[in-house]
Amino acid sequence: MDAVVGESQITYDARGLVEVDDTVLGVAVVKDGKATIDASELTTRKINLEIRSLVYEQGIEDVTILNPGGKHSLGVGILTRCKMTFEGSLGYFALGVIDGPEVTVNGRVGWSACENMMAGVVVINGNAGSLTGAAIRGGDLVIKGRVGARTGIDQKGGTIIITGDAGSNTGFMMQRGRQLLLGDVGPHLGDSMYDGIIYVAGKVKSLGADCVPGEMTDEDLEFVTRKMGLYDLGTPPELQKFVCGKKLYNYDNLEPHERKLVL
Repeated sequence: MDAVVGESQITYDARGLVEVDDTVLGVAVVKDGKATIDASELTTRKINLEIRSLVYEQGIEDVTILNPGGKHSLGVGILTRCKMTFEGSLGYFALGVIDGPEVTVNGRVGWSACENMMAGVVVINGNAGSLTGAAIRGGDLVIKGRVGARTGIDQKGGTIIITGDAGSNTGFMMQRGRQLLLGDVGPHLGDSMYDGIIYVAGKVKSLGADCVPGEMTDEDLEFVTRKMGLYDLGTPPELQKFVCGKKLYNYDNLEPHERKLVL
C-alpha cells in the first residue's frame, strides 16, 4: 500500500513494515575503483542495496556514503573485506552483523551500533548511543567520543575502545573480549560478567555484581599500547583492570528450592 504523504516514492507491505522494492538504482559514481553514493534522496533499503551491489557484484572495495542523514540500519550484513566511509551521522542499529569491513563514520551513531559484529574494524568519530557493540564477537570497535548505557552487553569477543565517558551497566553480562574505557564510567560496571577484561582510565561510579579489580600485567600493557597505537590514541594512561570474580559460577549458597530452579 502507499506510504504516507512525503514518502510517496516508497511502498510497503500490507503491514507497513518492509519496503518491498528491491531494485538497485545504480546511482553510485564509480571512479578509479572507488564508489561514492549520495544517500540524501535514498531510503535505507536503497542505500544498503547499492552498497551490496557495489561490494558483492561489482567488486568495489572502497565505498563512501555521503549524506546518510541519520537513517537507521545502514551498512548492515556486509560479510566481506572492504572499506566503507559514512560522511555524516547514522541512526539506530548501524553496521550490525558485519564480518570483515573496515568502516569509518564521521559523525554520531544511535543505539545498538555494531550489534553482533564478527570481524573487521569500525571507527566512530563521534558519540554513540546505548547498547553499542552488543554481543560483539570479534574485531575492533573504536568510539572516539562518549557512549550511553550497556556498551558491550553480552560481549563475546573482540575489543571495544571508548575515548570518552561510558554510561551505566557497561560490560553487562560480558563473556569474552576486552574493553578499554579511557574516560569515566557510570554505575554497575561489568555487572554479571562471566569472563573478559575491562580497563578503565577514569573514575568508576560503582562495580556490578561479580566484577572485581584485577592486577595489570605486562601482557595487558602490551595489548593496550598496541591498540592505542593502531588508532592514534597516544600513550596509555594509568589504568585500572577489572575481571570476573567468578562468584556467580557456583550455586553452593542457594537454598534447596532455589537449586531445583536453576540446576
